[in-house]
Amino acid sequence: MSILDVENLSVSFPVRSPFLRRTVDFIEAVRDVTFSVQKGKTLGIVGESGSGKSTLGKAILNLVPISGGLVRFEKKIISQLPEREFRPFRRKIQMVFQDPFGSLNPRWSVWQIINEPLQLHFPQLRVAERRLRVIKLLEIVGLNSDMMRRFPHEFSGGQRQRVGIARALAVEPELIVCDEPVSALDVSVQAQIVNLLQDLQDALGLTYLFIGHDLAVVEHISHETVVMHQGRIVEAGEFIYQNPQEEYTRKLLASVPAVS
Repeated sequence: MSILDVENLSVSFPVRSPFLRRTVDFIEAVRDVTFSVQKGKTLGIVGESGSGKSTLGKAILNLVPISGGLVRFEKKIISQLPEREFRPFRRKIQMVFQDPFGSLNPRWSVWQIINEPLQLHFPQLRVAERRLRVIKLLEIVGLNSDMMRRFPHEFSGGQRQRVGIARALAVEPELIVCDEPVSALDVSVQAQIVNLLQDLQDALGLTYLFIGHDLAVVEHISHETVVMHQGRIVEAGEFIYQNPQEEYTRKLLASVPAVS
């Protein structure tokens, strides 16, 4: 059963003339994209920089406006909803960002970072209850409770990404959009974060939309993969790594470094 359905989705950004002060053209970042994500599974979206994959993820989360098509979550149309109506879906759909340092408020402690969504979405919880939840979340992602009072600059890149994952998990989401969550990390740390995401999926029944440009990483974590190029889907399926049909996909596979 699908939890997310994207139908003919397009995203365009206006190009404005600095002299005429009006829109003179549009850049199509995403063009007529259609796919579904099965509940409890991972759909990988892969492509080079500028292929439109990150814009697609933001459009699903209503972070950028769409110019055409629609998005359904659990069979309900959520695209182009006003923020007030979309707010309940923000608890069900969370995002883990590419840059674990830039996505965390540097002036907030880990307690404040993870406590904020708890305060927003579970206002009935007392401070002591939220504190216990934060401690449990840190343990789930492999961090110690004594790290709760530390600030982002006191952590390594991998630890910061674990904090970002804990923040996403705080509101008990059903779908997590992972926007290149390991591309800014060292190779050894990448494997740890990918393994953590897989363990969390098995334990919590999570669904992932995993966006990346590293085919080896995307292949490892995904049940199915979509290949994007210039804003369009050029190939999709479960076995594209073994039997790619498109020349662009073959070039992407050929660019993956061989492991000696």
